[in-house]
Formats: sequence, structure tokens, C-alpha cells
Amino acid sequence: MGEPIRVLHILQRMEAGGTQALLMNIYRKIDRTKVQFDFLVVYKEKQFYDDEIESMGGHVYKLSFRENLNLPKFQKDLKNFFKQHHEYQIVHCHAYTIGYFCLKAAKKAGIPVRIAHSHNNETVHDIKYLPKLFMQRLFTLNATDLFACSEEAGKYLFKDKPFRVLKNAIDSQQFIANENTRREVRQELGLENKFVVGHVGRLHPQKNHDFLIDVFVEIKKKKSDAELILIGTGPLEEKVRSKVADKGLTESVQFLGNRKDMNRIYQAMDVFVFPSLFEGLGIVAIEAQAAGVPIVCSEGLPPETDITPIYRKLMLSDGTEKWAEVALDMAKNPIVHTDMQKYVINAGFDMSATAKNMEEYYLNRRSRR
Repeated sequence: MGEPIRVLHILQRMEAGGTQALLMNIYRKIDRTKVQFDFLVVYKEKQFYDDEIESMGGHVYKLSFRENLNLPKFQKDLKNFFKQHHEYQIVHCHAYTIGYFCLKAAKKAGIPVRIAHSHNNETVHDIKYLPKLFMQRLFTLNATDLFACSEEAGKYLFKDKPFRVLKNAIDSQQFIANENTRREVRQELGLENKFVVGHVGRLHPQKNHDFLIDVFVEIKKKKSDAELILIGTGPLEEKVRSKVADKGLTESVQFLGNRKDMNRIYQAMDVFVFPSLFEGLGIVAIEAQAAGVPIVCSEGLPPETDITPIYRKLMLSDGTEKWAEVALDMAKNPIVHTDMQKYVINAGFDMSATAKNMEEYYLNRRSRR
């Protein structure tokens, strides 16, 4: 057998996020004698998945755009990168703010397959909103193939252009509810005899931690033994810590940072509260359900995430008290912490099939060029 085809994935960085988790899940399951992944990122610092990628035969290339935002230099660096790396026939881009420049450089370098991938169904309305919107519109100009993590995410970014949905699948076997694991993790985190509210997500405006803390305040009023565990890091960490302190909740909230054992951490939770402003899909919503954790989420999540009987969607406008009541009620569900794997598989979110599909897709696209 010859050398595997190498696919270059382009992202802002390989942090512990939903898009990155999806790619790593595929990477772990794909036949790496046929398809190998490499990653191009625009942050120079050590990345969350660097070591694992290298251990599986992949490379992480780092171009420093984010340090000084020097666009002409970045474009020159991209040109030089593709000049030095002739091994790529497929470039798969997940970063739409820089995606136009990356796919343009790939096109100029003669790379025949250039994929633009949508992972969100909205953009944060902050000071960068208009420039981001402009770059999103340009994202598809140099793409040959379009992917999205959900119908909403595809329609948002690609409008009327045809696209393929790639579900944010997980290795569902890893998340099967286990009473021993639950006991172990709760002991490790000092959560025995506690009512545990969980959230997984980058500390970023999109994830709406402000609302989450206010919901937890209401839960705490009704259940004094409640504790909140937050998994993730991000630019708002100081602000979120400050709000937790202002509400007098420092002793009841744990900031766990980024974890590589999320399949275990979910087991400790009694309910998962996920009030995102928007999500392309929200892979953690699938993981939580797979682990048997009831989830209360916002209208920002697409319909595809509703896959089990332990899922409830509320409007943010319903208010924090209603969210708290529903979260407490959901945790009483008699099928909580039982095997939800069949629901995950039936909904098409199991990684084995997804990895096989992507492997075949990459190999077919190479052979058709």
C-alpha cells in the first residue's frame, strides 16, 4: 500500500473546543494508513491537542497571524507554506474569518479540493461583527466543496448553495453511564452528596455564562446543596469568576479548565445547563445526553441536538427562574444515568460511521480530481 493521502485542516487553533473535538474524534477512528490529518493554525503557542496529533503521525503547523494581525505578512506566509508543502490535494477549512485567504492561497497553489466548513448558525454581535460578516460572505469564493455541522449552520453561511451535513459525531461507547465512574469522579471533585449542575464550553460571549450563573443562583435558592462545575477556558474567565464572587458563590462553583477526560466528568453531573446564544450544533449537548445527563438548552441550538427523552429546550426569554425549575425537574427523570447509546446511534451521531464516511469522501475526492 502506498502513502496515505494527507488532508490539511485549517483552524484558528487546536484548543479544547467542539470543532476540534469533532476532528480529533474522526482522526482517532479513521484508517490512518489511508488518510492522515495535518493541521494549520494561526496561534503560535502550545495547543491542547499537539501531542496527541504528533503521536498519531500528524503535524501541527503554526503561522503567526493572531499576534500582530499583519494581513499582508499572513498572505505571504500562506503562499510560502503551500510552496513548501506539495503533499496536499485536499484542504479542509473550519475558520471562516481567515478562510477566504487560506482557500485563496490553496487555489493559487493548485490544490484541487478546497472545503469550506460551517460550524455556527450565528455570529456574536460585538465590535467585530461587521468585519466577521464580510469575511463569512467571502469564505465560499475559493471553495470547491461546502460542509456544515447542521442544516441551520449550512443555510446561515452558505445561503442557497448546496452543502453536505457532517454531523458532530462522538465515540458513544466512551460515554455510557456507569455508576462506579460517577461515584469516583464525584469523590475526586469533592461533590459527594451534592446536586451537580454542569456546563462545558469556552468562556466566550457565545456561551452566555452570565445567564448561566444567574440560573445557578436560582437553583441554589431552591437546593442549597447545589454546586456548579464549569469546564473550559477563554477570554471571559476573569469576568465570570468576578460575577461568581459578586453573587457569593465562590465556594459553590468549580472552574475545571480544559479536561481530556470529559467522558468521565459528565458522569458527575445531575443536570447540564446550556444557554448558548447560538450553536452550529453543540457537540457537548450530544455528549451530555450520551452520558445520561438531562440537558436544558436554549433556542440557540439547532433541532438536530434533540435526540433523547432527557432533552428540554427553553427560550432565554423564559427567564432564569423558569430555567432553574425545569433543570431541577429534569434531574428527577427516572431514566437519567441509563444507557442512551441507542438514541445517539439512531440519530446518526456515532463516530464509527462518520469516520468511515469521511474516509471514503476524502479518498473519492482524491480519485476524482
